[in-house]
Amino acid sequence: MRKPQVQRSYCLRETPYGPAAILWSIHRDRPGILRILISRGRVTALRRLEGLFPDAVPSSCAEVDLIADGISAFLTGEEIVFSLDIARMDLCSPFQERVLRAEHAIPRGRVSTYQRIARHIGSPRGARAVGFALATNPFPIMIPCHRAVRSDGTLGGYQGGLKMKRSLLEMEGVPFTASDRVVTEAFFS
Repeated sequence: MRKPQVQRSYCLRETPYGPAAILWSIHRDRPGILRILISRGRVTALRRLEGLFPDAVPSSCAEVDLIADGISAFLTGEEIVFSLDIARMDLCSPFQERVLRAEHAIPRGRVSTYQRIARHIGSPRGARAVGFALATNPFPIMIPCHRAVRSDGTLGGYQGGLKMKRSLLEMEGVPFTASDRVVTEAFFS
């Protein structure tokens, strides 16, 4: 007997960085966010969504609209802290979930390093694994993975591109040196 297919829906919002898309479905009788896609360069979030989830249909609900509006507001500079209650963290591995929850705890205007996060979650040699977990973060913006940088203060990577990562950090008040490194006083343990 086959399990019934879950209908995946998406909601779009325009942002200063291009459209953002929220992929969601009903899980245990309530909406759950499966993925958030952000635009990167010429590849829009909608184009990525259509390529990855061609069966998804445009639709929304009050809970998803609240997150979508929050993402839009966050990307225009408002201080927004997202609850993770609606995020389908159960779809992440236990390691990735620990990484994402640690990243979610980094306050606006501060950054951490992949190494510091690894130590914090009990994997002191896991900096690369932390970097991978953040590179595949299914909930960017909601979980502000732009707040993780390399130990030397350089940016590392970001799903929205390095220009967007730096822009978000500057918008949050994170200072940079003349050599484009995050000022170490901004590091959060």
